[in-house]
Amino acid sequence: MVATQQEFMIAALKRLIADAGHIVVGALSPIPGSAALLARHESRGRVRVTIVGSARHTSFTDGGRELFDCAAQGRIDVFFLGGGQIDGEANVNMNGTGPYPQSQVRFPGAFGSAYLYYLVPRVYLFREEHSPRTLVPKVDFITAPGASPPNVYRQGGAVGLLTPRCYFSFDRARRRFTLESVHPGHTVAEVEAETGFGFDRAAAVTETPAPTAAELAALRGPLREAIAETYPRFAAEAIRAA
Repeated sequence: MVATQQEFMIAALKRLIADAGHIVVGALSPIPGSAALLARHESRGRVRVTIVGSARHTSFTDGGRELFDCAAQGRIDVFFLGGGQIDGEANVNMNGTGPYPQSQVRFPGAFGSAYLYYLVPRVYLFREEHSPRTLVPKVDFITAPGASPPNVYRQGGAVGLLTPRCYFSFDRARRRFTLESVHPGHTVAEVEAETGFGFDRAAAVTETPAPTAAELAALRGPLREAIAETYPRFAAEAIRAA
């Protein structure tokens, strides 16, 4: 079975988070949301999934306030952040491009991203466009900082970045990404040419494994309806029918 780009990213992200206890996903994050649901499916319910804005995939009854309290109490293991721009120090821009506040282009905004970035131990960055326009040397505005000074209390932060071309791990101490794997059909040279920031390479850059038949069968079968509850258009357009 041939996977769509989105199905490939879902499976790749799922493998990174399958060991988590509690995964929280934003309402506008269908790829991470689908990956979390796949992780829960394969764990037979051991993995807890909370999708903000979902009626079915959440136990929260007080919206954002309960989400933030849960993070502050250390009861969220994994969260995800996208952004209009991401730079080589894992800074995320969700506000807009150009000099703030006269931004030339405005992005949707932050909600609680900066707060959660400080508190959730494992934050995975993701972007469906891998280009010098989105992965930049320095973001125009830091909505959520990738690192903090030593005297600032922080237990959370980025651990990796997934794109349609590759996967980078992130070293918080060095504030630098390392290329770990390249997806089938792409090359290290291509990643270098299409990435606006510098990065290191793993000793052996591997090929990202493609989704298995079982993963695709789950996504296209029992999980398609579950995904559609929160992300109906995504489920219809990005997840192939069984």
